[in-house]
Amino acid sequence: MRELNIDISAQRSKPVSEFEGQQLDFVITVCNKTGGMPGFFPGTRTAPLAFKDPAAFTQIGEARLQAFRTLRGKIHARVMVFLGEGAYGSREEA
Repeated sequence: MRELNIDISAQRSKPVSEFEGQQLDFVITVCNKTGGMPGFFPGTRTAPLAFKDPAAFTQIGEARLQAFRTLRGKIHARVMVFLGEGAYGSREEA
C-alpha cells in the first residue's frame, strides 16, 4: 500500500465483536474466514468478496510481492464496482 502512498501501518485485523452494536451502512468482507458472520450485523447490507487469503501465498521475494500487488488490484477493482464506479474509478465495470 505504501507504493500507492496509503499508510496502513496502524491498521489491524479486527474481530467482528469489536463492531457489535454499531450502526453500519455496509459490511464488506474480502476472504472466506468470516463464514456466516456478516449476519452478525442485522439490517446491514453485506458484500462478501471472496479472495485468496494472502497468508496462503507460498511465493518468496519478488514473486510474493507481485502476488500481493495482484490481490490488491483485484480487491480495489471489486470494491470500485461495488461502489458503482467501475474498476479504477471509471464508470465502466471491469
